[in-house]
Amino acid sequence: MDVRLGLAAASLAIALALPAQALADVSSNEAERIADAAPEVAEVEADRGRLETTVTGEDAAAWRVSYFDGDREVAQVIVERDDGAVREAWTGHQVAWRMARGYEGQFGHKLNAPYVWIPLALIFFFGLLDWRRPLRIVHLDLLVLLSFGVGHIFFNDGEIGLSVPLAYPPLVYLLARMLWIGFRGRSDGLRPTVPVVWLTVAIAFLVAFRVTMNVADSGVIDVGYSGVIGADRIAHGDPVYGEQAFPDDNPTGDTYGPANYYAYIPFELALPWSGEWDELPAAHAAAIFFDLATVAGLFFCGRRLLRDDDDEPTSEGAALGVVLAFAWVAYPYTAFALQSNSNDSLVAALLVWALVAFSSPAGRGALLGIAAMTKFAPLALAPLFAAGERGLAGRPPWRPLLTFAGVFAVALGLLLAHPAIDPGLATFWDRTLGSQLDRSSPFSVWGQEPGLDWLQTALWVGVAAVAVLVAFLPRERSLARVAALGAAVLLASQLAVDHWFYLYIPWFLPLLLAALGSRVAPRPAAGTSEA
Repeated sequence: MDVRLGLAAASLAIALALPAQALADVSSNEAERIADAAPEVAEVEADRGRLETTVTGEDAAAWRVSYFDGDREVAQVIVERDDGAVREAWTGHQVAWRMARGYEGQFGHKLNAPYVWIPLALIFFFGLLDWRRPLRIVHLDLLVLLSFGVGHIFFNDGEIGLSVPLAYPPLVYLLARMLWIGFRGRSDGLRPTVPVVWLTVAIAFLVAFRVTMNVADSGVIDVGYSGVIGADRIAHGDPVYGEQAFPDDNPTGDTYGPANYYAYIPFELALPWSGEWDELPAAHAAAIFFDLATVAGLFFCGRRLLRDDDDEPTSEGAALGVVLAFAWVAYPYTAFALQSNSNDSLVAALLVWALVAFSSPAGRGALLGIAAMTKFAPLALAPLFAAGERGLAGRPPWRPLLTFAGVFAVALGLLLAHPAIDPGLATFWDRTLGSQLDRSSPFSVWGQEPGLDWLQTALWVGVAAVAVLVAFLPRERSLARVAALGAAVLLASQLAVDHWFYLYIPWFLPLLLAALGSRVAPRPAAGTSEA
């Protein structure tokens, strides 16, 4: 009897000593009181006055307390259900944009670890370095490509006020370099000291490493998830576009062009979607395929860039192809796209193969049309690709011009047929380009500094002018110069967009590598013409 009384007394003493949250889960009302005391909330309410509050479940272990100024959520606090601890507290842009919060593993997973990222960067730079002439400007170009990583450090820490502005200096520098190469025709090319055989071995190793990383440690972001859902809907005869087309965990997944969803169909059929945002093996398979297609395209692009007087492949062209393929597989931001299982390498693959097929107006017209109906940025390349290697100055080459325009239009028409029938082109516009043009994003200086609207408008005028100008000038152009001008148009567009992210680097990278890689920008051989 004495023992039982002693145990009961001890239990009572322990219970009295424990805080109330340890005996029962924190209620929603208690979570709200805890969140009200957060300094972030106090700071916002000091500026805006008392805010309206709602409490919902963040997950099984936490409450989400949201603070609204009218219809806009201006603060958010995550409170643990078991002990009432504040897990997270957000204000400003980070309330609406979860990708701005610096969550570990949100993008790239283990690729972000210094012991992975730094060796890749070193392999990229020193593998392409000409040790005999280390002060060549192309080596500065390589360092600038790697300098996106400076801002990326701040992005991973959730400091987008620093990460976003730091993306613009390398974009501006690369734009200037591409305009210089495109208009002046001067590039002495990549001349790595490392033997081509070693680079070939390195490509095999890096491809195996990237695929292994993707399978063992990567996540599918909303972009890849969207591709799988859209492919599933097309396979079942359902419309892709519309407010209710996509599930609640990805409501704006219908923002891409129809070619994006068609590209995922073979992978979704082979590895069917479960109906949930799970491992999504189809997205992994698609991302790996897009990446390898770009690697192959860069190899053949190198062969195409350096051909003999009879337009036949040369050993120098094959060597350049190896260099370009190596640059892609060693560059950290192409691995970043692969680790995110996004669709951005699909854009890269289509554009580099369009460059390989550039001598064929029909070939480049079809591939550019598909790229433009994947993500809409390649539409800006239409004047350049229409002009071909002869340009539109002087006597325009009407036959190849009309061939390109016809095939390009047919490609757009065929890809738009499905959304045109159901739900209609008006809905398609609203859900894609319309929604993208209307949204604001903190992932650009334009979104962070609304007072710069006038400068953004001026920049868009400049982008349009450059996109048209490169169809006429320079009068004499080679494939390398075309690649440089194409990269310049894409870079200029990325400087002007409301939303920019590191996943967009692969869009212009194949064209930029082709421009940097070619040692000489030769004039078109006399008497040549396009078929």
